[in-house]
Amino acid sequence: MSRQSRKSTQRTAPAGLLVMDKPAGMTSHDVVARVRRIMGTRRVGHAGTLDPMATGVLVLGLERATKLLGHLALDTKAYLATIRLGSATDTDDAEGEPLWSADPSGVSEGDVTGAMSGLTGEIEQVPSAVSAVKVNGKRAYELARRGERVELEPRPVTVSRFDLLGLHRAEERVDLDVMVECSSGTYVRALARDLGSSLGVGGHLARLRRTRVGPFGVASVRTLEELEESPGLSMDLDQAVAAAFPRVDVDAETARAVSHGQTVAGAGLAGTYGVFAPDGGVVALMRQQGRGARPVLVLRPAG
Repeated sequence: MSRQSRKSTQRTAPAGLLVMDKPAGMTSHDVVARVRRIMGTRRVGHAGTLDPMATGVLVLGLERATKLLGHLALDTKAYLATIRLGSATDTDDAEGEPLWSADPSGVSEGDVTGAMSGLTGEIEQVPSAVSAVKVNGKRAYELARRGERVELEPRPVTVSRFDLLGLHRAEERVDLDVMVECSSGTYVRALARDLGSSLGVGGHLARLRRTRVGPFGVASVRTLEELEESPGLSMDLDQAVAAAFPRVDVDAETARAVSHGQTVAGAGLAGTYGVFAPDGGVVALMRQQGRGARPVLVLRPAG
């Protein structure tokens, strides 16, 4: 078979989003590599990473939707986590080496909820030493893994919810099941560390599951096993833009102008919004500019 014939028989992957349920033990890049093989395309990217120990919502873009990822408003996230009181680790999670420990048996539920309230709202948080924050052009976790001391500055973050769901006592430890809703850039590992520190007994993150990122939640996730059995998208390009952005429907003439990258009359909306043609298909992402609006990403170019 000729090279041209082989190329013509290759499967063309659809453009859209996959909302994956990342399993524990895999990096976000590992998931991307598996999806590339399953869906038969190299054009797969992810929006926001998850640590290998974490599970849950990981948003992937395929084909033209990879260009959409950088425009998604993924500024809020939600998690279910287990925080273990009684020991602090050098990574602020269960995979790290113990730094110090203390008996948490005297910590009451009231002590816990009081300390959690102090970590709720607009707070200053020092990221974990093994975070992806850059220090002199290098990721903090790269420096930490080389044994270098990492000093990170506190950053403003918003923790809109930090709720205690359950408290479980065992020998020399107390496990807390918690719910966290927070701004992008918030480290749940750092919340675990700071909670344990404020209680005087040490703490680290034992388990983490992301249940929502932006508008995408666990209700629409697919596992890698499900994708292997039935390859397909969570939502096509039209559905993805409608789910993630305000929608503006325009007439055929305006849709044609937008597909050429032209400025058109604005919709009077703040931020980025999706423009849809009369046939229901998305044409572009737009942003107001003065009285008009210009495309920031044309998804259905003319021709």
